[in-house]
Amino acid sequence: MSSPFRNVTPNGTGAAATLLLALSFTGFVLLTQALFVVPAGQVGVVTTLGKVSGNSRRPGLNVKVPFIQRVFPFDVRTQVKPEKFATLTKDLQVIEATATIKYAVRASEAGRVFSTIAYSDREVYPRIIQPSLLKALKSVFSQYELVTIASKWSDISELVERTVADELDKFDYVDVKGLDLTGLEIAEEYRAAIEQKQIAEQQLLRAQTEVKIAEQEAKRYETLTRSLDDQVLFKLFLDKWNGKTQVVPALPGTKGGGVPIIVGGRD
Repeated sequence: MSSPFRNVTPNGTGAAATLLLALSFTGFVLLTQALFVVPAGQVGVVTTLGKVSGNSRRPGLNVKVPFIQRVFPFDVRTQVKPEKFATLTKDLQVIEATATIKYAVRASEAGRVFSTIAYSDREVYPRIIQPSLLKALKSVFSQYELVTIASKWSDISELVERTVADELDKFDYVDVKGLDLTGLEIAEEYRAAIEQKQIAEQQLLRAQTEVKIAEQEAKRYETLTRSLDDQVLFKLFLDKWNGKTQVVPALPGTKGGGVPIIVGGRD
């Protein structure tokens, strides 16, 4: 009695093609998982099973271990962040202004930032920059009275920038590219007092300048007077004499000096 089922032998060529297709697909997946591109202006922090490994990867084509390593991008371009703040001056006056800071994460420190502070570059400002910035602002402005702050605004801006840079240099995480202070807001009555003081300082400076000029003129005339002896005066007279004047000074060195000489005028 014959069996109703037939023995079907797999086609050897078809099995090989299927296996080749599977291997090709697997290789493609592994290749796509192993290769990654870091865009310009960023670095890639690579983690192996959750732990930061190696240096930050530079922009361009890079390689990682598939399924075991992950890549986290960190922006290292210069960032610009405005920070509106309010603080007290040395004379306990409240001022408000805006501090615009320019900074950049150091490419070589992106891995350390990732493992110790922030998993994303978006967290760098609130966790690193902002606390140091506010600390520096309060530290600097508490040293000056309101009038000094208003009259030396640019100098204080530079001092705040140096203070923030020094504070952040302790951690080696970021570079401070610049800082601008704008939009100073103070009470109207204090603003009027500051303007009056500035006017008074300008008037005092003008008066001091005029006094210095007068002192220099007096010294010049004093020096000129000491240099004008009888011989010089006689020479000056002769240079200017038109030949008609009948009274001329006495000759220098003659007896009874000071007695004028009478001469006849020219026709």
